[in-house]
Amino acid sequence: MFKTVVCSLSLLLAFAVPSFGQTLKSDKDKSKIEFVGKKTDGKHAGGFKEMKAEAKVDMESPEKSSLTIEIKTESLFSDDEKLTTHLKNPDFFDVKKYPTIKFESTKIDMQGEEGTITGKLTLLDKTVEVKVPVKAEVSDSSVKVIADFKIDRTKWGMNYGKGKIDDEVSLKAELVFAR
Repeated sequence: MFKTVVCSLSLLLAFAVPSFGQTLKSDKDKSKIEFVGKKTDGKHAGGFKEMKAEAKVDMESPEKSSLTIEIKTESLFSDDEKLTTHLKNPDFFDVKKYPTIKFESTKIDMQGEEGTITGKLTLLDKTVEVKVPVKAEVSDSSVKVIADFKIDRTKWGMNYGKGKIDDEVSLKAELVFAR
């Protein structure tokens, strides 16, 4: 009798506890986040050298998946050394006061390999909801998430150079997760 009850409880728990799929960590050598900022007389490219991302992936039900990203602001770089220094100061990223940028998904909507990840982006201690169009490439050995989108920097209070520097900044992220 005891054995029957234990087996029944085990089966019940197996079906009652939700499956969260796999937890995947980003491959820091293959993943990247880059940006392009434009101004009246040109543009500058840059990115971040240090970040980590974690995805909880449910391949059967992608909407149950989640994504978190943490970027180290001190790792910021650009195509101009003087600009890199300026971007790290309080006019822009204020890296000493705000050492990280965080993204946390709140909704994932995938239609095949393409979709949208909605989430909270925290930058300069302000959190704003963003919708990011993504493409996913899944293989036996990895999951790659590619995003190419724009954000309005002024939503986070980054107003330096308004009128001379475009408010919109282009972002491109390629996150590679080993399976």
